Amino acid sequence: MSLPTSPARPAAPAILVGVDLGLPHFDGDLAELGLLAETAGLTPVARVACKRKAPDAALFIGKGKADEIKALAAETGATEVLFDQSLSPAQQRNLERHLELPVNDRTLLILEIFAQRARSHEGKLQVELARLQYVSTRLVRRWSHLERQTGGAGVRGGPGEKQIELDRRMIGDAIKRTRERLEKVKKQRKTQRRQRERRDSFNISLVGYTNAGKSTLFNALVKARAYAADQLFATLDTTTRQLYLAPAEGSEEATGRTVSLSDTVGFIRDLPHGLIDAFQATLQEAVDADLLLHVVDAANPDHPEQIAEVQRVLHEIGAGDVPQVLVFNKIDALDPAQRPRQLVDVFELEGTQVPRLFVSSRGGDGIPALRRHLVEELSQRNREAQVLLHIPEVHDTPI
Repeated sequence: MSLPTSPARPAAPAILVGVDLGLPHFDGDLAELGLLAETAGLTPVARVACKRKAPDAALFIGKGKADEIKALAAETGATEVLFDQSLSPAQQRNLERHLELPVNDRTLLILEIFAQRARSHEGKLQVELARLQYVSTRLVRRWSHLERQTGGAGVRGGPGEKQIELDRRMIGDAIKRTRERLEKVKKQRKTQRRQRERRDSFNISLVGYTNAGKSTLFNALVKARAYAADQLFATLDTTTRQLYLAPAEGSEEATGRTVSLSDTVGFIRDLPHGLIDAFQATLQEAVDADLLLHVVDAANPDHPEQIAEVQRVLHEIGAGDVPQVLVFNKIDALDPAQRPRQLVDVFELEGTQVPRLFVSSRGGDGIPALRRHLVEELSQRNREAQVLLHIPEVHDTPI
């Protein structure tokens, strides 16, 4: 993929393509794909959306629309074409031959952004594993040198082994090595979690759609300096800090309580399954949490679909049953007429009434109410734990 390797390099012009296959979440304006492209360092110069009952087996969009895109590329000077849907290796290869331009899909675009943003050792390993898994399915289009290798002593590969078979074997070995290194990281994380459990720590994880403002809220709560920016996937690596919660006014508790607060990677529609699998260690913070703060961009008109996508991923990673509090962020970006009359209410989430709080992470509105609610959640958990401790054992009485 022809993505820039440094900020100084001029952004490559790209054409964005989306195909409406009748699915409810189709983004006709290709707004999110455009944000992904800009995050990756590309400049969208044209957008093409079309309708089809089913993808074309060879070109995904059909020959007529492919000809239209080719002419548009010549007119705009585009050097790359990005599809909002996932392409099969054969479709990708056929499109590149027809358009005479690099063609990539949403999956690879997200992988490239993750590769650019990963900072920790674990994050880099996770991205590398997902990238290797993706590339292993694309060997059919990546190599034209498929002449047979000659076998014999001292020659890489066996007798008559094709170059593509050698490349596939090398990638398979790299995947195995990366998995082994990730397993070591997972064991280290398990050790850290066990230490927190021994300290009777209450764990809270921030989850939500990308660019909902999780890192800004994280900074507002724990006074940290985690990187936060108005862009997709600003942060990828999980950050955990201690959050002090003062006792509620009138509470019998004399001192407050410190809990662990973790900021996790953001979710997005059609997040590649390879990335979900690869980031299992990072997302494990959400699975093991006692409470999830589900951060929502209240100013985004598509926030209902974003909530549904986050719920889908939470269920996929095994965190669907963890208690949640919805935090509707960015109320400062709403028109005055759209702002809520009260900052705390309830919201129906998958048939269950869950608490909802409205906040502005940047302006500070609603943050004190959120802190008070977390204190109430913690006190409620403590009361429930005390009740369980004092339940008498029931013994069978002999007749």
